[in-house]
Amino acid sequence: MPSSPRNKRLAEFPWWLLAIALLGLFILWAIVTDEGYAEIFSVLVKGVLTTLWVTLVAFALAALLGLVVALARTSGNPWLTQIATFYVEIIRGIPILVALFYVAFVGAPAMVVAANWLLTPLIQSDLLQPLTVRDFDFTWRAIFALTVCYSAFIAEIFRAGIEAVDRGQIEAARALGLNRRHTFRFIVAPQALRTILPPLGNDFVSMIKDSALVSALGVQDITQLGKVYSSGSFKFFETYSVVAFLYLTMTISLSLLVRWLEERLKQSERP
Repeated sequence: MPSSPRNKRLAEFPWWLLAIALLGLFILWAIVTDEGYAEIFSVLVKGVLTTLWVTLVAFALAALLGLVVALARTSGNPWLTQIATFYVEIIRGIPILVALFYVAFVGAPAMVVAANWLLTPLIQSDLLQPLTVRDFDFTWRAIFALTVCYSAFIAEIFRAGIEAVDRGQIEAARALGLNRRHTFRFIVAPQALRTILPPLGNDFVSMIKDSALVSALGVQDITQLGKVYSSGSFKFFETYSVVAFLYLTMTISLSLLVRWLEERLKQSERP
């Protein structure tokens, strides 16, 4: 027996979202009415800008580097393909926290040494002072680590989007006299963009959560501020409830935006 429209609407209603909204309203009510929660919120909200800054900059750099790696993998040049594949497989096999420590404590000193070597003439002429490891801010070390880690995953998203474009269209464009750059710009990129936007959005949401790892370097993000406050006040339940609330507010909002974008893309593809 077919279900009625009312039962169908009830079955399709996002009850999970309602439950999350009620939980968020409960925490928000506690923040507004309880002085302890209000104090914790005023401390942790200062880390929101740091979290968003690290995420936005790292994601933009990771997308740029990932596009370069994806183009290398799909270039047809065997050497570029092998090098890009090596990079992707190595980076994807290393935990993000390990990569964070490696970039911060191994890569950063090596970059400082390389920069001093390149600037040797200016340093010897007293136009510049030699750089030290202390000059390399831990926030930027965290950004570079997230960039390297996520670029490998984003490269695979770009590669899948590029390879999803029908080869016949590419051959037709070349037959019409378009070079490789114009073929990519006018034929491949617009079609690949529809394929890669939803997973790119999901990766951005994931990066917001993984940005909490930068607290291991002492970067003053939401997690680090919560760790410091709870260790001094011993209000672990209250503090980490607010930490979770702030992350959930950002990730759920972005997840809903990604879902809305997916629906719009599906509607645009319909005849």
